[in-house]
Amino acid sequence: IGEYQMTASKELDQKVVWITGASSGLGKALAVECANRGAQVILSARRLEELEKVRAELVEPNKHLSVVLDVTDESQVKNAYEIVLKEKGKIDWLINNAGLSQRALITDTTMETERKIMEIDYFSQVNLTKTVLPTFLTQKAGRIVFVSSVAGLLGTQYRATYSAAKGAIHMWANSLRAEVANEGVDVSVIFPGFVKTNVSFNALNGAGQPQQHQDDAIENGLEADEFAKIAVNALVKGQEYIVIGGQKEVLGTWISRLSPSTLYKMIRKTKVK
Repeated sequence: IGEYQMTASKELDQKVVWITGASSGLGKALAVECANRGAQVILSARRLEELEKVRAELVEPNKHLSVVLDVTDESQVKNAYEIVLKEKGKIDWLINNAGLSQRALITDTTMETERKIMEIDYFSQVNLTKTVLPTFLTQKAGRIVFVSSVAGLLGTQYRATYSAAKGAIHMWANSLRAEVANEGVDVSVIFPGFVKTNVSFNALNGAGQPQQHQDDAIENGLEADEFAKIAVNALVKGQEYIVIGGQKEVLGTWISRLSPSTLYKMIRKTKVK
């Protein structure tokens, strides 16, 4: 174990890793894991107080940086990017993790809610990536990471807009990967299944309000720190398509490619709320 820890701690040594949605959940877990492996972590979310709590928990807090950012605000994105470059001089990994889930039937979801989820889960990630991309292209190095979802590969009840946004960012990432393949820039997409976080508390109902209760499936999901270990291991190895979840979710992603019609029948019968 000691030998593993020594190796692991060196893997991201001197690497600058910028993580959005870093104040809680998957983002916080990824920040802890990257810091444990030697990275200099840039923590971004909307509330400085929450970011500073996370930063204080990281190994060597002083080498990390909290940068307040509402990912839907283009001027804040530009400003945050300039701060990161001024303070660190480079970006090795960008992890687009900020996102918002949904728990509502299509017939109960307002267009305002449809647009809000798409804005956060798709357009904001596109904008941040496009803002940061020139640095990656100049460096001729780096990895851009998108946290999609198994829902973005399958599409299920109560998550129509969320599934659509997560599917959209996956396809956009595929196109980006192809366009920068010869520029030294790598692109990875992570597809988490059920992971124990507060995501379902914050998930929007049809009227656009947080549902404020935990889902059973989330409660019984993978621990966030376990998810982060698997994710960072895969990213260090250079993997581009990373599915992380329980047996049912992983099986579903395989069936989605082998036999879509079988998957559709399975989803109809599944209780997913």
